Amino acid sequence: AGAGALATPMVSTAQTTSLRFQSTWPAKDIFHEYAQDFAKKVNDMTGGDLVIEVLPAGAVVPAFGLLDAVSQGTLDGGHGVLAYHYGKQPALALWGSGPAFGMDANMLLAWNKYGGGRELLQKLYASIGAEVVSFPYGPMPTQPLGWFKKPVGSVDDLQGLKFRTVGISIDVFTGMGAAVNALPGGEIVSALDRGLLDAAEFNNASSDRTLGFPDVSKVCMLQSFHQNAEQFEILFNKAKYEALPENIKAIINNAVEAASQDMAWKAIDRYSQDYLALQTENGVKFYKTPDAILQKQLEVYDEVVKKKSADNPLFKEILDSQ
Repeated sequence: AGAGALATPMVSTAQTTSLRFQSTWPAKDIFHEYAQDFAKKVNDMTGGDLVIEVLPAGAVVPAFGLLDAVSQGTLDGGHGVLAYHYGKQPALALWGSGPAFGMDANMLLAWNKYGGGRELLQKLYASIGAEVVSFPYGPMPTQPLGWFKKPVGSVDDLQGLKFRTVGISIDVFTGMGAAVNALPGGEIVSALDRGLLDAAEFNNASSDRTLGFPDVSKVCMLQSFHQNAEQFEILFNKAKYEALPENIKAIINNAVEAASQDMAWKAIDRYSQDYLALQTENGVKFYKTPDAILQKQLEVYDEVVKKKSADNPLFKEILDSQ
């Protein structure tokens, strides 16, 4: 028996945990790449003890079905934006689809980490029975007003316009006279092509170019308050996350922050290249959004949040904290 025991090979007792994530983005979008970048950081740092696999939008559930799927455990986690859960609880969209009192996305993330935002977000998810752990990360630059058939000169030009946006921006653009339709990123360009939309906003030069916006519009208006402080969100199913060992949780927490900064650097590099290419290769013309429209956005936003604060104490609590 003694000799036999010596011959027993050393077997690692470490158990590999595999988690299945889905993003809310098409596989070709740079946002899906950001989701994969996060997963790779975690996978590399855990040395294979935890393996996150990221599928694109629609692989398991539609883009807007992510929160339910993660909460119920159909998916172990996901990558998206908080405004996509607007229908569940409008206050979730305060992480990114409002002017945020002039904060940019990085400032909003500072509020989330150090100013009470994180605790409010947990409270918010608990209030709708969502069994998730949320990590806002990845500050986005100010988003364009959108893509139009011709330059927008005044607020009047938005009257009756069939327009795509998400989150609190739905109420803001509706208040400015547009007929709003909230569509996931992957569906916008075909809707523009078929005339179901007259105009739309998505996010940035790289995503907009890859998704095909320059095929259906040559006019993009820059500057807006509708999403000047948006960031991404990494979601985990609560039970799955809580069952992980403490050292793996620490890796995830730090990978979120490393991926946040890496995303900001990658965005500057890639968006700049695509901004030039949209002009030189795709014939897109960029215009500054008129100040009158920017001013009107803020006025309408103030009315919208006044109404929502009256109906929704958590909404008001988050606004006050911001």
